[in-house]
Amino acid sequence: MKLHGYWRSSATYRVRIALNLKAVRCELAPVNLLSEDDKQRYGDKNPTALVPTLELSGGACIRQSMAILDYLEREYPEPALIPADSTRRAAVLAFACDIAMEVHPLNNLRVLRRLKDRHGFSEEGAVEWMHHWMHASFVNLEKMADASGRYCFGDAPTLADVFLIPQMYNAARWELDVSAYPKLVRINDHATRQSAFSKAHPSRQADAVGA
Repeated sequence: MKLHGYWRSSATYRVRIALNLKAVRCELAPVNLLSEDDKQRYGDKNPTALVPTLELSGGACIRQSMAILDYLEREYPEPALIPADSTRRAAVLAFACDIAMEVHPLNNLRVLRRLKDRHGFSEEGAVEWMHHWMHASFVNLEKMADASGRYCFGDAPTLADVFLIPQMYNAARWELDVSAYPKLVRINDHATRQSAFSKAHPSRQADAVGA
């Protein structure tokens, strides 16, 4: 298998974490999202030119991090990242979706470029935009995270943590004050000390620049 992704992409970061948690060997194939030539070449693997894409040994390609994570969960079920209990499963998936569908799309690279290039946002204005939407998300995630364990839902990592940790990285990158979310900070501090998470960190990727 080969994972096509960008070192700083939080969606790619999610998949790296899951691969590490499940101890799945996978070649990493960097895609430079800042290079139009690189994106054009990558378009053969993924028509949207978005990352990540998981290329299987037979040549089939799976795009979208949620679809890739679902594939990994089915093909490599241990350790499970989605609880078997229906209620807990729904809670974990809802938490992950709150990040993947509500806040991440508003803060990704192409949206920020559009705000600056077509709508005249300054760098300060773009950062304020990101802070606003991250705060709106974190307030609710803080309420939904289970405070009883080391991770979002207990003492073992789930898909919720796989999505949360990259978003916390984004918050740190853009200097969002996260002191109002003590549960999320505690979870992030614990998770990022674990090998599966630390090895997936953007700064530790071969294509990292100025990390």
